[in-house]
Amino acid sequence: MPPRLPPHRDPAGIQGRRPGDRRVRVELVKPREYAVRPPRRVRRPTSPAVVLIAGFAILIAVGAVVLALPVSSASGTWTDPIVALFTATSAVCVTGLIVVDTGTYWSPFGHLAIALLMQVGGFGFMTGSTLLLFLLVGRRTGLRDRVLVQATTDTANLGHVTTLVKRIAVFTLIAEVAGTVLLGVAFALRGQDLLGAAWWGVFHSISAFNNAGFDLVGEFRSLSPYVDDPLVLAPIGILIVIGGLGFAIIGDAVAKRRWSRWALETKLVLPTTLALIAAGTLAIGWFDWNNPETLGALPSEQRPLNALFEAVTLRTAGFSTLPTGSLAEPSLIVFMALMFIGGASGSTAGGIKVNTFVILLVAIVSTARGLPSAVAFGRRIAHLLIYRALAIALLGIAGVFLVALGLEARGGGPFLRALFETISAVGTVGASTGITRELSDPARLLIAVGMFVGRLGPLTLVVALTARARPVSHRPALETIRIG
Repeated sequence: MPPRLPPHRDPAGIQGRRPGDRRVRVELVKPREYAVRPPRRVRRPTSPAVVLIAGFAILIAVGAVVLALPVSSASGTWTDPIVALFTATSAVCVTGLIVVDTGTYWSPFGHLAIALLMQVGGFGFMTGSTLLLFLLVGRRTGLRDRVLVQATTDTANLGHVTTLVKRIAVFTLIAEVAGTVLLGVAFALRGQDLLGAAWWGVFHSISAFNNAGFDLVGEFRSLSPYVDDPLVLAPIGILIVIGGLGFAIIGDAVAKRRWSRWALETKLVLPTTLALIAAGTLAIGWFDWNNPETLGALPSEQRPLNALFEAVTLRTAGFSTLPTGSLAEPSLIVFMALMFIGGASGSTAGGIKVNTFVILLVAIVSTARGLPSAVAFGRRIAHLLIYRALAIALLGIAGVFLVALGLEARGGGPFLRALFETISAVGTVGASTGITRELSDPARLLIAVGMFVGRLGPLTLVVALTARARPVSHRPALETIRIG
């Protein structure tokens, strides 16, 4: 037998025992129950296009409420909600179509409200919000705010959005202050008191720079009392052109100065804008030179200036020194084409934009030359831009067709005038042959929808298309289709 160990050397007491003499019971662990909650849905950020639409809609609603108040009307009575909504939409969308006379119907408070709506609408709701956040609150703008401003201002570099917004604000302030001084002096020389001339200078400077077309003259006369005054027409025309080009084009042209250093966009937009203005001037000069109701009623020396002014303003703004409804029908057709094109992208003007038009024009010319890509000034334009430009143009035509059809169904008057009014609304121009104030309430609402869609449609479409752009790993097989 093996020697036994002393007790102190065998503390467990296992000496002499065999395996199995001691049973060890292991307690069974009861199964535990776990409650698994469903994963929370990741909340996607709201699309910038939706935010832009909602922002403009809220601004229009607030403007309509303010304009409906008795304090906004000269008579001190409540304004019809349809009239208030139409006017607020026209002001926010910087269109200029009206159903009541701006100068006589609204009170000074109403005029101030319209001016503010034009300013905020022209500058861009999201751009203005981010600017206030940056300057007044003192916070840094986040990526989301920058994306929203990028969508409004057509900026490629997100890192420079805040700087760009500040420069746009300075650019707007300088242009409008200069216009206010020049117009204030011009109105004072016409016999107005200093305070009245100063306010008229402010209001018409804001209206002209934002391509809005609202005026304080009264009796639906627009600027016809100043048909012989270049001191009034010249500043307004210049403000319209500057606002219709926008900061990007003006800034690039001024900063680089030389044609060879200009961006391709500037090389395309500036000459095209000048060509469109020249085309409008020649058209109205040719067709209305001897029209006794328009240019023919003026002395010969005043006709060129007014032809040029009409070509500038009827393209994007809506001011007029001549009765638009009395223009020759060929002139109306030419101006409908110019209104549909509108001004430059990222500007205060409307329409499908000069950029869209010139991209399609370059594509047509390149196709006619047998080139595989759209080429201008030694630079190639991406096919994706051509597709987007084509989408904007075709949807713009569809929008004009639908609004014109609805207007005709509601008794919109002669077809040519109804079509002119429709393009003026969708293009946010504001030129009118005089039928807008005679429309029924449903037709007015239809025109208001046209203004809203025309103002935000091209922009939100580009934002939506950009957001949906995805890289593809393969391309489908190629197959031809007969055309022509």
